[in-house]
Amino acid sequence: MTVRLLSAVIFALAVYIAVYMIIPWLLARFLGVGVFRKGLKPGQIALTFDDGPHPVYTPRLLDLLSKYNAKATFFVVGSQAEAYPELVRRMHREGHQIGIHNYEHVSNWFMLPWTVRRRHVDRTANIVESITGTRPVYYRPPWGMVNLFDFWLNRRYKVTLWSLTARDWKSSVGQTKLETILRTKMTEGSVVLLHDSGETFGADTDAPAHTIAVLDRVLADYQNSGVRFVRIDEMAEATAAAARLGGVKRVLVFFWLVWERCFSFLFRLRTIDTGNPLLKFRVREYKGKQTITLRDGEKIEKGDRIAELHFDNRTLLAIALYAQNPVQLAIHLIRRTELLMPKISRLLQTDPLFRDVKGLYGITLIHRGSKQFGFTVLDLPKGVFSWMTRRYLRFLLYVIHPAGKERLKAKEDLLEPKIVAISKHDMEKRYIA
Repeated sequence: MTVRLLSAVIFALAVYIAVYMIIPWLLARFLGVGVFRKGLKPGQIALTFDDGPHPVYTPRLLDLLSKYNAKATFFVVGSQAEAYPELVRRMHREGHQIGIHNYEHVSNWFMLPWTVRRRHVDRTANIVESITGTRPVYYRPPWGMVNLFDFWLNRRYKVTLWSLTARDWKSSVGQTKLETILRTKMTEGSVVLLHDSGETFGADTDAPAHTIAVLDRVLADYQNSGVRFVRIDEMAEATAAAARLGGVKRVLVFFWLVWERCFSFLFRLRTIDTGNPLLKFRVREYKGKQTITLRDGEKIEKGDRIAELHFDNRTLLAIALYAQNPVQLAIHLIRRTELLMPKISRLLQTDPLFRDVKGLYGITLIHRGSKQFGFTVLDLPKGVFSWMTRRYLRFLLYVIHPAGKERLKAKEDLLEPKIVAISKHDMEKRYIA
């Protein structure tokens, strides 16, 4: 009887842990169910800072953000906001957004739902409102650990997680690694998790000093990039434009973007410029039977090494969603490509991976205007591969283009996939690194 009772208790505990803690966390953290964690609009990055305000580091961080005219979102701990109201007032006065991070840095997994709402979320919201006159509506649970009932908070608050974390709460990460993570993984739409206090459990007290030093260098490099550092509410409002997509289209987009991540991982695609992630590439052998003769006389033959270009479909989707018309969409693509070409040329000349690469190669529906960049444009050889590629890319156009169905019907004869290619030698002549 005792063994049966113990087994029943263990089973009930396992179900409780799964239903109350693990499943909600997995749904929110990895599938984005019921939370905001990434933007879609091009040209935006959201810096978010947890665990403050801190009397030493928060003023230094605010000075830094002011220096680069960057806006951020601070998810404050209620007890800290209560202790340093002048810092909360300064955040608000300088145009930053203030969110909620519980009254104390305690995980929601180990609290009852009404304890989370009343003693932490509502209490912290009341404190911030009494200081600034504005009630916060964005909420981030400590460590991102949502419980089952946190989804009901969305009636009054907007639960916010992140798409990129650099573990900056640990000094052992170091400035070099932290800077590498931000430079290589921070892209348009990123919601970046950082910290302006190291006083919470598991954090190092001096860690924010490294974060501030690294941000000074990173923000300096973004000054002329066209990317803006915005508040979470601005990013979320812009991202709401995705609601223009129908229900079926949203489901297709969701699964297509999951496939996009899997494809990039499986084929080890590298982004050329994380600040402008329109194009990715992988280096491989050309396996086509057709010899490609390029504009400068160079030839790509079977067995030659090539840099195969791929559009980043998430970036294409974002550009398509926010372009007012096809002309504006084309202008966006041209401008982004113009910025990327010198960077590709620099990679070809300096990266050992490209030492024996013959040229750039890709297959795309978006080939109009590519000749102005020096690409040779060729028809795909007739056959099964051509037939499958055509349908694959047309389906992709339907998925990522808001007016995909209508676009497929308009000028259908122009929607033929083409080979686009340019030699390494021609790239080096046209685009000085």
